[in-house]
Amino acid sequence: MEVIEVLHMNGGIGDASYANNSLVQQKVLSITEPITKEAIIDLYCSTFPKSLSIADLGCSSGPNTLLVVSELIKAVDKLCRKMGNHSPEFQIFLNDLPGNDFNTIFRSLPRFQGKLTEQMGSGYGPCFFSGVPGSFYGN
Repeated sequence: MEVIEVLHMNGGIGDASYANNSLVQQKVLSITEPITKEAIIDLYCSTFPKSLSIADLGCSSGPNTLLVVSELIKAVDKLCRKMGNHSPEFQIFLNDLPGNDFNTIFRSLPRFQGKLTEQMGSGYGPCFFSGVPGSFYGN
């Protein structure tokens, strides 16, 4: 049996779901946040792209899925406003195994984008999301 067939998370939002049992992963994300923010700010400052792509390899589903994406978008937008630049377009690629609960992720996007607009105003670049099922460990 292949790893892709064995490893999976519990979808949905029930008691046994990954969404309700991912606090350790959230802690790791918060520890690595300064490193990822610095990397995206360095990338933006060296290229000033009109479009910026973010790939989350192993995104899963639940509260952590869009946590990193939102922090990266906010960091770039804050820098753009400080520099007097327009925010770039954001292309977000969410990747995980085919059994991932992509439906829950996509249902949460209107709320996610509404929250970003509430926090940052309407000036941040448009965000386009893609769900890309498959393992990045393979070919």
